[in-house]
Amino acid sequence: MIYEFEVPSKIIGKGRPRLNTYTGIVYTPTRTKDYETLIEQYFLMKYPTYRSIKGRASVKIQAYFEIPKSTSKAQKEEMAANVISPTKKPDIDNIVKVVLDAMNKFAFKDDTQIVKLEVEKLYTSDEEKLVIQIQEF
Repeated sequence: MIYEFEVPSKIIGKGRPRLNTYTGIVYTPTRTKDYETLIEQYFLMKYPTYRSIKGRASVKIQAYFEIPKSTSKAQKEEMAANVISPTKKPDIDNIVKVVLDAMNKFAFKDDTQIVKLEVEKLYTSDEEKLVIQIQEF
């Protein structure tokens, strides 16, 4: 079973948990929750009759960032050829966290099932997007 889908949107990493000092309750920031919901919605649009992976799983995430407009023509060509990679926020581990947390209970029952992970940040001349592939193996 292989699930492969795109999330065309500005990429947002998992935000740090926040503490409400008045109530003492720890919560996930709204921006992070909204992005997790967006990832879930794109998954559900492509796979409305999904079945969660029961065994071990592999996840491949490609994060495509827009080439900055102020970049020189020579650098733009290098970025498009994947000679220069994005070294900007969000951090790669926060991208992984937001994707895996969004796919919990959907593509797989729990993220402890993930035994293989491949993540890459790339530049694209198109729009920012995540390309996610989840497969059972």
